[in-house]
Amino acid sequence: MNIQIPINYDPVLSVRETQEAIKYIRDTFQKEIGKELNLSRISAPLFVPRSTGFNDNLNGIERPVSFDIQEMPGERIEVVQSLAKWKRYALKKYGFKAHEGLYTNMNAIRRDELLDNLHSVYVDQWDWEKVITKKERTEETLEETVREIFKVIKHMEHEVWYKYPKAVCHLADDVFFITSQQLEDLYPELSVKDRENAIVREKKCVFIKKIGKPLQRSGKPHDGRAPDYDDWDLNGDLLFWLPSLQCALEISSMGIRVDEDSIVSQCKASHCEGRLILPYHQMVQNKELPYTIGGGIGQSRLCMLLLNKAHVGEVQASIWPQEMIDTCAKYKMILL
Repeated sequence: MNIQIPINYDPVLSVRETQEAIKYIRDTFQKEIGKELNLSRISAPLFVPRSTGFNDNLNGIERPVSFDIQEMPGERIEVVQSLAKWKRYALKKYGFKAHEGLYTNMNAIRRDELLDNLHSVYVDQWDWEKVITKKERTEETLEETVREIFKVIKHMEHEVWYKYPKAVCHLADDVFFITSQQLEDLYPELSVKDRENAIVREKKCVFIKKIGKPLQRSGKPHDGRAPDYDDWDLNGDLLFWLPSLQCALEISSMGIRVDEDSIVSQCKASHCEGRLILPYHQMVQNKELPYTIGGGIGQSRLCMLLLNKAHVGEVQASIWPQEMIDTCAKYKMILL
């Protein structure tokens, strides 16, 4: 069992109060992020046919939950692992124009996830995607969008403080940008997670850019990224400091999406050229999909951050080993 025990932990809110706070945060945040980024709410699939290539392969080793359908013989249906590719297709299908976008609730099952304070087999996040122009595929566009998201999260701190002043987690006043290579150069002897904790402990909110390519010292990427949705030169992770666990908490993974060139070069670098014949990949190569920026914002993780909870199970109903449930209860972490 991989569980971190917080020191002198006080959840402040009861389970029922926590449930009320969860609803308030979710309802308020999605309205605010929609206005800030000019996003429209749409419905999204829980599962997609494997043959479309729409499902996210994540690091390439996770096994999607799959099943068959009586009316579609020979087709394998997969529960989505994220909607990164589907959203870009939806922007085209629904006729979104430049600087317009969408957001949706994304619910996934990641059965190979290693369970701990921050990780669950159930993933719930706001997936969002926005049309940009070819000229806007720049780091400036990426950083501007990160600041807009940070602005909404910071605003949520004040909203939660007004309703739950004793429970709110006080956040940084700004976001600090650093590339994954700069971070490795800064802490060459530390592991990836220790590097993240070191920089986020100091800065309180950090966006780590350029995740996916091998780093110069270790020869390994900072973290795994599928080669066929984010452009590895124009993406990153947004992390906040979580006082309850004294560690960095990733709230969002996002980026400018691959274009007709980077999808080919990244698939080749990842030795998965076979994907390039799938319908989605063909649409990108043939310039049939809009250029976009997008990502996911963890719903339970945002609640966890704003309420300074010590286990994601305190703000999310999922499946946990009984030993973890019992241990957490001893230390005031009541898993839903």
